[in-house]
Amino acid sequence: MVLEAIRHAGAIARIDIAKRSGVSPATVTSITSELLAAGLIEEVASRGKASARGRPRVALKIRGAAHRVAGIKVSQRTTTVCILDFEGNTLGSHETPMPAPRLSPERMVEYLVATLAQACRANGLRAEDLSALGLGIAGIVDAPRGLVHWSPTLAERNVDLRALLRQRLNMPVFIDNDANLVAKAEQLFGEGRGVSDFLVVTIEHGVGMGIVIDNRIYRGTRGCGAEFGHTKVQLDGALCRCGQRGCLEAYVADYALLREAGVNMQTTGADDPATGLEALFRAAKAGDETALTIFRRAGRMFAMGLANLVNIFDPALIILSGERMQFDFLYAEEVLEAIRGSVVQVDAALPEVRIHKWGDLMWAKGAAAYAMEGISEIAVERLAGNVA
Repeated sequence: MVLEAIRHAGAIARIDIAKRSGVSPATVTSITSELLAAGLIEEVASRGKASARGRPRVALKIRGAAHRVAGIKVSQRTTTVCILDFEGNTLGSHETPMPAPRLSPERMVEYLVATLAQACRANGLRAEDLSALGLGIAGIVDAPRGLVHWSPTLAERNVDLRALLRQRLNMPVFIDNDANLVAKAEQLFGEGRGVSDFLVVTIEHGVGMGIVIDNRIYRGTRGCGAEFGHTKVQLDGALCRCGQRGCLEAYVADYALLREAGVNMQTTGADDPATGLEALFRAAKAGDETALTIFRRAGRMFAMGLANLVNIFDPALIILSGERMQFDFLYAEEVLEAIRGSVVQVDAALPEVRIHKWGDLMWAKGAAAYAMEGISEIAVERLAGNVA
């Protein structure tokens, strides 16, 4: 609690930690002494008022050099690495193409280990300089166990990916669904800062969601409590890559839009999915009726899904996040109007909807932040004598 209070404040005096946390000043002093001795925090001059004796007040901040952590975001086309210090400052990043859209567990581990080594070398570091790794991967993930039940980037189900990576890297590894780590990134670095309850919806090659309730990520009992993309919007509808039919993702994700456009390849104009999607969007902007029909249906389905989220969660904030937010069909005024028409009507304002356009680096930064939280817990447990 004390360590997180310092992290969220940036720099804070001991007495202010006590006020915010409800912990006695004597206990705060004892705890911070241990954190200082362990090198996790450091003292800095406070910018606030001087003490009653006229001395400059001393503040505490996270010691950035205490640890370095890496975060990896795996997608079907590229893998992005972000390296942070313990304070959350970005030390470097690296991106490399995936060798194939789906890999066996063994090949995935080999690829991730090699990619991490490349990222370290590119930024003047060694893998041995890292204290932990965070990994964000699409699919259904049991985060506490590090078990990937299903992922579109893995050729097998129920893979103990954390154990496989730990054997190769000899460091703590933390794995979660990539949308949860987007929510973590938004909470620490983005639009969710200072908001205790919010939803993040991501649209890339699939559709994901992160749920933050009372400042914590909600994952559900089996790790699939936020699978927004696999909520059903059409009985016996379009085939989803998860193998079921009628999922929201099967109407609004990249592959779904390109599948619809496949009946008219002149519209997409390219074999590469990213290039094809951009061509499809340009065609819609130019008035191509086929492209417009595809985007309009996707927008209606997306509006239906978002309205269901509002009716279930009644959040204060919904963040539509990710690179695909450059395509404004998902948040055009007619889509927002369709949401308004489908939510429970009460005499109160609808949730605020914010758009955050960014690419894979933010996903990787969320994975690194997850590793930073994990190594913080390990460090505190060691101080408490619970970990050897």
